[in-house]
Amino acid sequence: MARELQQTAPDDRRRRVQRLKKMIIGIVIVGLLIPILCCVYLICRLHAINGTLRDLEQRLEELDARDRERQTLLQQLQSETAIQQGVQTQEEVTSGEVSEHTPESDPGQEMIHKVYLTFDDGPSIYTDEILDILDRYHVKATFFVVGKDGSEAEAALQRIVEDGHTLGMHSYSHKYKELYESLDSFTEDFARIRDDIYQATGVESVYYRFPGGSSNTVSNIDMHEFIDYLDSQGVEYFDWNVSSGDGGSSNLSIDTLLENCTEDIDTRDTSIILLHDSAEKPTTVEALPDIIENILARPDTVILPITENTRPVHHVE
Repeated sequence: MARELQQTAPDDRRRRVQRLKKMIIGIVIVGLLIPILCCVYLICRLHAINGTLRDLEQRLEELDARDRERQTLLQQLQSETAIQQGVQTQEEVTSGEVSEHTPESDPGQEMIHKVYLTFDDGPSIYTDEILDILDRYHVKATFFVVGKDGSEAEAALQRIVEDGHTLGMHSYSHKYKELYESLDSFTEDFARIRDDIYQATGVESVYYRFPGGSSNTVSNIDMHEFIDYLDSQGVEYFDWNVSSGDGGSSNLSIDTLLENCTEDIDTRDTSIILLHDSAEKPTTVEALPDIIENILARPDTVILPITENTRPVHHVE
């Protein structure tokens, strides 16, 4: 019995030693495997990040190429204007002011399609976001604003001007019946919105868009009375010849807005697009990058802000 116990003890020790060896080997294997798996994961992540960076670099290169093409088109337009008028200075060329009253291009030359993005009814909760998008694509737009109280609205007007966009008037009240009730009510409203803009920005706006357009069916007074008054104040009014369709009660899809804004651009030399800067129009903001990219991708097409040289679109003459 004692001999059996003596024989069993070494066997137990050997088994314990073997189990210990296996445990140590397992720990070593796991210890090696974990870093290897971590390295594999990190390599995969780095590869994915590199791919994303390459995509971003390619996208930036495409945007830079489009920006250079747009600048080339602007320079071409400015050169043509200088030849026709003989008075455009280098300062005007640098500032990007392009005359809209130049004759049609000579036969054999490509037509330059001029596109104006105009936003009615602001400022709103989306104004800063709209301005951020415009800045990202290095394009300028025109904002026809209404009367809004508060420091946020004032700051929005100031940023519009500081970012190099055009500020226009869209009435103070935007209340059709009150605005168009009489010439007196119109002139009172006009003075209020013009003064609001001047007090906030120091800019005396010379651009106006009638609520509902000059062809609205609300006014019982001949719209020419209001037009004549604006003319007496040195103010030009602008309607539109392209409507995004975002002025209705329902929000249109991004695809519909994109199609409405861009489908006929190639058929005209000047496109003034009606959009809205309104808290009720979030899809307009969502669609804006696609609209801009679609326009900039077209050959011989530029996006411009309204200036004193812009040929206006009038619904009534």
